[in-house]
Amino acid sequence: MPHATETRRLRFAQLPPLPLECGETLPHVTMAYHLDGTLNAARDNVILVLHALTGSADAAGDWWKGLIGPGLALDTDRFAILAPNLLGSCYGSSGPTEGDRFPPLTTRDQARAVGVLLEQLGVARVALVTGGSLGGMVALEFIASFPGRAARAAVFAAPAAQPAVAIAWSHVQREAIRLAGREGLALARQLAMITYRTAEGLQGRFGRLHGGAGTFSVQEWLWAHGARLDARFTAAAYLTLLDAMDAHDVGRGRGGVGERLRHASTAITGIGIPGDLFAPAEEVQRWVRAAGGQYRTIVSEHGHDAFLLETAQVDALLREALGERAAAARGARPERRPTASSLAREVA
Repeated sequence: MPHATETRRLRFAQLPPLPLECGETLPHVTMAYHLDGTLNAARDNVILVLHALTGSADAAGDWWKGLIGPGLALDTDRFAILAPNLLGSCYGSSGPTEGDRFPPLTTRDQARAVGVLLEQLGVARVALVTGGSLGGMVALEFIASFPGRAARAAVFAAPAAQPAVAIAWSHVQREAIRLAGREGLALARQLAMITYRTAEGLQGRFGRLHGGAGTFSVQEWLWAHGARLDARFTAAAYLTLLDAMDAHDVGRGRGGVGERLRHASTAITGIGIPGDLFAPAEEVQRWVRAAGGQYRTIVSEHGHDAFLLETAQVDALLREALGERAAAARGARPERRPTASSLAREVA
């Protein structure tokens, strides 16, 4: 059974049969989602927020709660914030169950499902599509699959095609699950956490500090992350989403990423994180140049997870992506070291 962290009431939509890239069709598709704020009469004030690998639809109440709400970057007094649970996850949308076969998915399939959800809600065009990591990949696929249906995009720490280094890390995580069975999910999460942070950040936070059982503090931190994921996620969903990420390639069959994104009629901002081991900033820069978008950075010791942890910088970047340049100028790309409080935060 899925181990959800949702504390707010989810909404559900039943979608028509969905053809997949693998050639199969999902006959019954459920999409779980949150909608914070109010749709206006024209239904053109929607901001689409897409979660990362183990995230849920509860962006406003969980992983981006400092960014969504009245007066915040994603202002629920002005916008309706739509956050779906991606196809293949285990937080309410259709996905695999332990022991049952589920067809392979791609980020293109996930983006198409989101597009169908928007159609059911009567939303022809979103004001902004945004997300990080897997969510950023699906955001890019949404732009490419539905040209003109997003006015703006802010894509955090996501490549246009999964690079070899990330595929290699995914392989090791799959092997951990295959060899260790149920306990493998916790081990896979520990491996992933090493790629989501930087050597500088881990050294600054833990160094050679010891825990309470003769181990190093960094070991206890990894064990805790593994145990928390094991309590709230499923190995089947994790493997399905890893496969979708590895298959990710926006330019596949489209003449290349630049060709597709340049004609998407979307103002695109790609945000890289120097030192990101999972989605190297150079990969983000490469597709941004090809797409003719604008490139920004998050300066952080956190590495890949900075799009979840550096709230002030992400706030400024989202405001800029929405056209609020005065607000962004006050806070974008601060040259600073993380505070003690930011280092203390954990990924949900």
